[in-house]
Amino acid sequence: MLEFLDRQKSMTANQWKIFGAGVFAVMLDFFDFFLISFVLAFFVGSWHLTYGESALILLSSGVASIPGGWVFGWLADKIGRRRVFIITVLTFSIATGLMALTPQHNWGYLVAMRFIVGLGVGGMAPCSLILVQEFVPTSKRGLIGGLTTGLLPAGPLLAALLSASLGPVIGWRGLFAVGLLPAFMALVIQAWVPESPRWLLTRGRYEDARRALAWALRVDPATLPLPTTVPEKQSVDWRELFRYPRSIAAGCLTGLAQTGAVGLALWGVVLFVLVLRVTPAQAAYLTIWVSLIAIPGRAFGAWLSEAIGRRYGGALTAVLGAITMLAAGYLHDTFIAAVSVYYLMNLAQAFAGNANFAVVFPYMTELWPANLRATGFGFVYGVSNLGKFIGPAGLALIAGASNYLTPKATADAIIPAFIYFASWYVLGALAWLFVAFETRGRTLEDIDTALARPETVKAVAQ
Repeated sequence: MLEFLDRQKSMTANQWKIFGAGVFAVMLDFFDFFLISFVLAFFVGSWHLTYGESALILLSSGVASIPGGWVFGWLADKIGRRRVFIITVLTFSIATGLMALTPQHNWGYLVAMRFIVGLGVGGMAPCSLILVQEFVPTSKRGLIGGLTTGLLPAGPLLAALLSASLGPVIGWRGLFAVGLLPAFMALVIQAWVPESPRWLLTRGRYEDARRALAWALRVDPATLPLPTTVPEKQSVDWRELFRYPRSIAAGCLTGLAQTGAVGLALWGVVLFVLVLRVTPAQAAYLTIWVSLIAIPGRAFGAWLSEAIGRRYGGALTAVLGAITMLAAGYLHDTFIAAVSVYYLMNLAQAFAGNANFAVVFPYMTELWPANLRATGFGFVYGVSNLGKFIGPAGLALIAGASNYLTPKATADAIIPAFIYFASWYVLGALAWLFVAFETRGRTLEDIDTALARPETVKAVAQ
């Protein structure tokens, strides 16, 4: 049945619908996730928040995204990708909307709501990205997987546009209320996205799998053959993940490269205010261009993963991410013809870092057998989400968590903080070169077969 999918030369309108649902869900997911980085700039001064208090607000969602990836990833293998997809969208959007009710000066309430946002954000990727990839042929899996994350920077972009244009009008509470709107994405998923045929096959639901695949390919279900034998229904025991130590190491270490990029993104608006001496609204406008350049960065990474492979594409973009991050730190107070080099390097870093993301996250789905695909992805994605915690926390600790947010404190801390951010890209590059194995050009079923015999993983790498 799946050979019909792999023989495809071009995708159908229904496959593009599934892709579109995945793209917009990811965009809205990160709109809600990064909205706090813009809203925080509106009250960080009037609430007299310290680095430590501000960091707790920023990183609480990163902490929650770790168990979010683990639990919802396992659940996506247990009850299906589509159902969990809808649950996670509702989770992060409703929690964001509830932040509009935050009591004045109660930063603890924001921490709690952001934790719930993180659960949904961390849980959505293991079902949405896998769902898209399980509906596309092998020849397009890296490209389409990377492009599915392509509009992720549009989430922060949307947050920047709304903060800059509506923030002074509707205030920070109004901005949080707007964060409730992605809940309507659940209706789109319900209408456009069927369950993954590969998941249905692992559950022994062959007729349902054939109907789902036939709808995606726009063919008569009768033209797709059913399996001639009926294998046992495959169980989902998360402990089976540890039979694949190289997959775990490759997924976790390459994923942790996001640490510096997420740390910079979450502190980005505040740092623009402090380093460039601009208002929160002006900082939001500056971030618009950072978000815009990240979109072609994602497209470049998606193309690169098919052009030169996951390993070399991931390593190259990680090295570029480290170089641009270091340049931003060391040249933060340098100007060329009244243009801030710090800002220019933020733009370059957004391109390189997002190119790296477009290779990393689709690759995480390719490291596991069918019955553990979402569980495995959820596990390594959850571990890599430590970056959402230790990234923003790193700057707070380097600056001194008890310090109030002042230009002086930021200037004193910015170079060591950016060295810290860059070091995670270096770790990612080393993992790509010495731990990861190549998956380009291999069907998911071929990778399943190789993983079943550990001694053949080396062949996959070659």
